[in-house]
Amino acid sequence: MTPERREKLLTVLNRRQANLTVVLENVEDPHNISAVMRTCDAVGIQEIYVITTKAPKHKRWGFRSSSSAYKWLTVHQFTDVAACMTALRAKYQTILTTHLAADSVGLYEIDFTGSIALVFGNEHGGVSEEVRALADGNFIIPQMGIIRSLNISVACAVTIYEAMRQKTVAGHYAQRSLPEAQFNTLLEAWGFEEEE
Repeated sequence: MTPERREKLLTVLNRRQANLTVVLENVEDPHNISAVMRTCDAVGIQEIYVITTKAPKHKRWGFRSSSSAYKWLTVHQFTDVAACMTALRAKYQTILTTHLAADSVGLYEIDFTGSIALVFGNEHGGVSEEVRALADGNFIIPQMGIIRSLNISVACAVTIYEAMRQKTVAGHYAQRSLPEAQFNTLLEAWGFEEEE
């Protein structure tokens, strides 16, 4: 690995956020998943969670949509909702789902400086009742139009860019967030990936 390449990888890894993740539940279109991956990489999210209880596990993500972002992310796949939620609870303090309900909070009311997992649901049915029952609450993205929903990849992008804005103001990108062991493992894996 060249010194320049190593410096770039170190810069990216130093900005990865250990206390922010995205969860995709039964998202059917692999291109939507790949678009989300690309945005997660862009804002410094390292780990994402994919729940597939109504479809086969995804074996390959949409290459063009992700621009190979999947190679730089840690993707956890689950076929059991409870197992995924248990894994999330072990790492994140708050789990919020995108869902229009009487008790939903607006996107701009969320404090993204804490430890948070954001769940986005299926293109047609949204987040399942099972996941909502295990989460801490729901949020909505404010909209002014007639149509009351956004494409999942757009909704995710709007949400996590707000998270990035808050984290930038709070100085989160100015200090390393990943645990040392994970940081070193990723640096080694990424260096190997680049050489292939």
